[in-house]
Amino acid sequence: MIETADGSEALARLLDRAAAEPKGDVLGLTGPPGVGKSTLTNALIRRAREAGRTVGVIAIDPSSRFTGGALLGDRTRLRTDPDDQGVFVRSMAARDRLGGLSDHAIAAIVLMRALFDLTIVESVGIGQSEGDIAFVADTVVLCIQPGSGDSLQFMKAGVMELPDVVAVTKADMGEPARRARADVEGALTLTSMAAEQWRAPVVLISAATGDGLDALGEAVAAHGAHLSAGGRSTRRAAQARAWIEDAIRVRFGTTGLAAVAPQIGAQAETQPFSAILAFGATLKSRLAGA
Repeated sequence: MIETADGSEALARLLDRAAAEPKGDVLGLTGPPGVGKSTLTNALIRRAREAGRTVGVIAIDPSSRFTGGALLGDRTRLRTDPDDQGVFVRSMAARDRLGGLSDHAIAAIVLMRALFDLTIVESVGIGQSEGDIAFVADTVVLCIQPGSGDSLQFMKAGVMELPDVVAVTKADMGEPARRARADVEGALTLTSMAAEQWRAPVVLISAATGDGLDALGEAVAAHGAHLSAGGRSTRRAAQARAWIEDAIRVRFGTTGLAAVAPQIGAQAETQPFSAILAFGATLKSRLAGA
């Protein structure tokens, strides 16, 4: 319905209700291609189900710039029981989005967040600028692999401002993994501006062997507790406003966004998807009148 009824009032009402009734946490996994996001997702699904938590997964795959097609192959790496009704996996194509998510991913994540105890979002492999994952996740885990670069390379990457937790994957490589952790920790010192700000911990993990997964779980739980102390509602309100601004900017550009920006207020928190429809209709009407 999210993909076929896009732009309808019925879908907007459904999504607004889902946005107002979040049930679970949203964990975003991002990082470069080949870092092991799918392997980590597989391990996290298994651990969540062992703990009795229901899990929804959105896996975003890149699309060809020439044909528009996408392999949607991430799910093939996930070993789930087809009879387990506590797990739902949905692959989506990025299409022409460059931010690491797809056009319909935000709506799908909002709906899953209202239904599952844990929603895992695996973004497209990122470079130095893609940061859409911060629009939807309660906790962003940036996956880094040994040999990714030195401290300067990490400092150049805009994504270092995004993570709440950093996971250095393939820890079984030993010294290269420990060196990568030190480089990341050095780069992260430049992103924490205030003493009271959350400082992203860096953990070494090996999804293949299971080493470090307990430490990762503890880091994610600690960030969840940090949000529960007062930051979760603020974060989600800012995300809802960002959804509206992004949708208007994509359709009507920065001029269109500037025209409606003063009107984006409380409605962003309570009815973000209806607000997108309403502002879009207003701008279309203005364009038709012009």
